[in-house]
Amino acid sequence: MGLYLTLAWRNIWRNKRRSIIAISSILFAVVIALATRSMQLGSYKRMIANSVSFYTGYIQIHTAGYWEKRSLDQTFIASDSLLSAVARVKNVTLAAPRRESFALASAGNLSNGTLFLGVDPEKEDQLTSLKKRVVAGEYLEENDQGVLMAEGLAQELHLSVGDTVVFISQGYHGMTAAGKYPVRGLVKFPTPDLNNRMTCLSLPAAQTFFSAPGRVTSLAVMIPDQDLLPATVAALKQQFDSDYEVMGWNELIPELVNAIEFDNSQGIIMLIVIYMVVGFGILGTVLMMTLERMREFGMLIAVGMNRARLRLVVALETLFLSLFGVVCGTIVGFPVILYYYYHPIRFSGDYEKYMLEYGLEPVMPFALDPSIFGFQALAVLVIALLVAIYPVWRIGKIEPTTALRTG
Repeated sequence: MGLYLTLAWRNIWRNKRRSIIAISSILFAVVIALATRSMQLGSYKRMIANSVSFYTGYIQIHTAGYWEKRSLDQTFIASDSLLSAVARVKNVTLAAPRRESFALASAGNLSNGTLFLGVDPEKEDQLTSLKKRVVAGEYLEENDQGVLMAEGLAQELHLSVGDTVVFISQGYHGMTAAGKYPVRGLVKFPTPDLNNRMTCLSLPAAQTFFSAPGRVTSLAVMIPDQDLLPATVAALKQQFDSDYEVMGWNELIPELVNAIEFDNSQGIIMLIVIYMVVGFGILGTVLMMTLERMREFGMLIAVGMNRARLRLVVALETLFLSLFGVVCGTIVGFPVILYYYYHPIRFSGDYEKYMLEYGLEPVMPFALDPSIFGFQALAVLVIALLVAIYPVWRIGKIEPTTALRTG
């Protein structure tokens, strides 16, 4: 076997130009496949990160059945012991208590529905960077009796900082909830839905408004990386009995999961098209190499070389070329993807405005997942080896006299 490996290696570099063309085609294929898949997975991760950081968090904890009914009566007391139990779970970086419901906001003769959210100002800022979104006025204090109103909702109600707004809703156990609050600041959310209906106030003020002191509807939990979600959800479920439900972002935002799955299916189709183009490109190179060597193959068969051994040598040559091309493609592609991982492509102009209108960050992020390199390199290697079937098959059909005249 060592002899055949030596022959195959020497044959590769006997015609350097031909070998460089073959290696370059495979290298280019690997880089294109890596970049395409890295952009796809990077955009999905950014979509998920943006969605959970805008509002939901990666995980939420409620009383059992709350998420389905959203009843204000299905609340719980966020005691220090409960918060400590959540904080002790591995991978949990933050647990922010919330009191959430809907209310009717009224100012003068104008009124509109609003998502009324009571928060711990400090923890909520760590969770959603809410303070950075304030575009007018001031951020909430710990026991603030004012509200932060979404910019779009404030415009609909003709409100500005310092104005007073009245809220009416249903409180705990059917009680009437009503209150009058000054607008402490205006917040601009990146998604139109939140920007047209969100109102935030301090958690104590919300609990007083709903006549539910100390009670919350949910705990929003953050983790350092979305890949840790399954393990963290499982660990949290072990901490709580059947009276509570622990839900990951994929259960909280099913429409995002569906959107990613749909886009991923389109991305896979695009990858298949790329692989087909790559396959035909490599096939063209192999066809050229095979036709150029017909006289050589005919000569070897004429002097008595066994066709099976000749096929083995040619297959090993293709294997060496494919491996070399895949390794070089990975080496070239890695720093490119690494650069764009830390410096994502940023859009500008009309496309930037279009993305911002739909709550999307105007960037094209890249993912640096090791599986991307392994899978794409393996896929291109398999394509190259499948293409190698042609010269192996062609050797079995060679007539030495015809091949010698071909040269």
